[in-house]
Amino acid sequence: MTANAAAMVRAVLAAQTARRRVMRRLSEKQETNNMTQRAISRRTFVAATGAIGLGGTHAMAQGPADAYPSQLIRMVVPYPAGGATDILGRMMAVKLAQAWGQTVIVDNRPGASGTIGNDVVAKATPDGYTVLLAITAIVQVPALMPKLPYDVLKDLQPTALVASTNSVLVVPKSTPARTLQEFVTLVKASPGKYNYGSYGVGTSSHIQGSLLNMQAGLDLVHVPYKGAAPLLQDLRGSQLSAALIDMATVRPHLDSLTALAVTGTQRNKLLPDVPTFAELKFHSFEPVGWFGLFLPAGVPPPIARKLSDESNRILHMPDVIEKIEGLGMAPGGVATDKFERTVRDDAAVYAKIIRDANIRLD
Repeated sequence: MTANAAAMVRAVLAAQTARRRVMRRLSEKQETNNMTQRAISRRTFVAATGAIGLGGTHAMAQGPADAYPSQLIRMVVPYPAGGATDILGRMMAVKLAQAWGQTVIVDNRPGASGTIGNDVVAKATPDGYTVLLAITAIVQVPALMPKLPYDVLKDLQPTALVASTNSVLVVPKSTPARTLQEFVTLVKASPGKYNYGSYGVGTSSHIQGSLLNMQAGLDLVHVPYKGAAPLLQDLRGSQLSAALIDMATVRPHLDSLTALAVTGTQRNKLLPDVPTFAELKFHSFEPVGWFGLFLPAGVPPPIARKLSDESNRILHMPDVIEKIEGLGMAPGGVATDKFERTVRDDAAVYAKIIRDANIRLD
């Protein structure tokens, strides 16, 4: 091989080597770019799927509440048609139906001091489509009937306070007492002579009358009646010495009776001159009668909140306030957590009174 030929071969080989280096560098750069792109793609995918996951979770949390109610709602009233509980239940049913465009029916399930209807709701599917309108008795009965098929504080959740009403200690106009202290003095002066009436054993009027006996040192004999009508008839006719009657029931008869004291922490605006028991240094008379909506325990919070919010909005409507006040009651519409505290506090107060007074449902 000549010198020139050898030089040409070396030049060709050098050129090929240089070309391979360039191609290798290009290949490495391309691989780097591909790896970067793959990494970016993975991050984008993870971020995207994460966003989808979060969105899905949000949708699942909000979806049921947004869709609620999508079917008929049943409002269980554990008392007969025509009473105050039924009237309030039907009022709320109409307003909720108007607000939501869904049918809301009232299902009266009376019997056993309300426990039949209470049990229906306590065992219902916790989806927000079965609602209970209960009264104060729901937290009194457990101390009177320990073997209930449900636990009020565990199986039911307070949702909205609809209305409340004071109980009023009243005596016949013919009674020579115009204050509670005068009545106490009168009763103590003639042991065994005086009595008090109630709606029945274990009712609020019985429990509160027993509490008055214990705290004032009286011996008022308990006379249970089957309902308000016969009790009021005997009270107005002076066959009965006294009674603790809810304001809604006694209001039409106040002209023929003397009011001595009211339960609760504030005076009733219909009886501004009548003091509370608390003002007169009596205790445990702070609870008042109330009507409230309950749901089965376990209803998703967004659904429970939607029902409570809508109920409270309704309870602040002028026509609803007028109707409730026309029944001699105070409208509810308070925060749900406040109503929950009322339910728990009242349950404890009544349990102690029932235990101390040894009240039993035989």
